[in-house]
Amino acid sequence: MPVAAAIIDDLTRGPPVASIGSSWNLLTDGVMGGVSSGTMTRGNLDGRAAIRLRGTVSLENNGGFLQIALDLSPDGSVIDASAWDGIELDILGDGEEYGVHLRTDALTRPWQSYRHLFTAGPAWQTVRLRFADFTAHRTDVPFDPRRLRRLGVVAIGRAFSCDLSLGGLRFVAIPPTGKAVST
Repeated sequence: MPVAAAIIDDLTRGPPVASIGSSWNLLTDGVMGGVSSGTMTRGNLDGRAAIRLRGTVSLENNGGFLQIALDLSPDGSVIDASAWDGIELDILGDGEEYGVHLRTDALTRPWQSYRHLFTAGPAWQTVRLRFADFTAHRTDVPFDPRRLRRLGVVAIGRAFSCDLSLGGLRFVAIPPTGKAVST
């Protein structure tokens, strides 16, 4: 049985470096011709260190996303997260729906991922997402936590202004009776 959690990022290192040694990156739909625009900043929000994603998601030019992404290994290789049931995020937001996208080394196209939605409320909360509840997007390859490579926190799929802060990120063991979201 694994311990309760393994830190991915507790925001104790200098930005944009995560606790695991990888760097956070801001990605926009501009890589495919979209016009969404945003920023990724680091600071304190309501007394907590946070990475903040702010911007405007636009569906123009076949766009529609802003993302903060992190390779789960500093050298981009895969990690084995099979000892864990899922991930846990400390978030603060604007009441909008956001997503976590996971990628493994088995995915070959940039639009493929395993996705889970959550709502980010106006007070800090902890969201737990089970690996078993992620859904495959544009792939038939089953999710394999032993081949995990990248994680993204994403504003996607509709035109809106986003404001989402991440105050911590962990792999977690979730008891069978554990709630999908807790505060």
